[in-house]
Amino acid sequence: MRTASITEAKNQLSALIDQVRNGDTIVITDRGRPVAQLTCLATDRGGATRGRVERLEREGLLRRGSESGPVAEILRPPPRPKRGASVVQAVLDERDEGR
Repeated sequence: MRTASITEAKNQLSALIDQVRNGDTIVITDRGRPVAQLTCLATDRGGATRGRVERLEREGLLRRGSESGPVAEILRPPPRPKRGASVVQAVLDERDEGR
């Protein structure tokens, strides 16, 4: 459990909320006395990752890609071989070409 003064909470609210999304609890203090508590209301942990990524983007440490990435290519069904074509022969030909 982390503590933060009212001034800290006011100046760093986004960072404190990111920490709360990650599962931390933050106690807000006024002149050393606890007056409030920040806790996560979300039941799923997906928000924690999203909060971390958004914080890293704000800090300039991360830039999200604009393309779908290799996952879309992996999930796409493989092309069908032409009728009469040998997949083994195609692999052997690629090996000979140095690919």
